[in-house]
Amino acid sequence: MAEDVHMIAVFFKHNQSKNLDEIQAHLRESGFWREFPPEGIEIVSWQVMMGIGHVVTIKVPASRLREVNIVIEKRAWKAFTTEFYPTYDFLPFYRQFHAEALKG
Repeated sequence: MAEDVHMIAVFFKHNQSKNLDEIQAHLRESGFWREFPPEGIEIVSWQVMMGIGHVVTIKVPASRLREVNIVIEKRAWKAFTTEFYPTYDFLPFYRQFHAEALKG
């Protein structure tokens, strides 16, 4: 039986007490760019929200949620505060609803 895979949006909010150079230095020194995401975790999208931070959507097997959390706690904290949201791809549904609405 295949393991459940979840999409999770990780919201990395900039620590605004630091400037960009300080944030980048922390991410390099902490190993964030090397360790995130853990090997085998798929990045679906990575967006920057200007003035706010990054929103990264990843696919994670349920058994690896803790591993993802630990990497973020060890590598991203101090540069970012973090929030996590379960997500799913709504675009196919939007397209269907939009096409139906255009037909009347």
